[in-house]
Amino acid sequence: MSLPNAPVERILRNAGAERVSKDAVEELRNALEDLGEEISRDAIKMAEHAERNTVKAEDVDMATQ
Repeated sequence: MSLPNAPVERILRNAGAERVSKDAVEELRNALEDLGEEISRDAIKMAEHAERNTVKAEDVDMATQ
């Protein structure tokens, strides 16, 4: 599953880019997906450590620190 292009391009534009190539959107999308999966794995470990099956916002927050 991959993120849609429009929100990824919006991130680049919100950061100040006036023009954005399709390759740049694709590269950022891949990086965001990789980072999201890494954070998710860490958040799952946090939930397991707390003896929960449900990943909560606090797990994601701790995984990003």
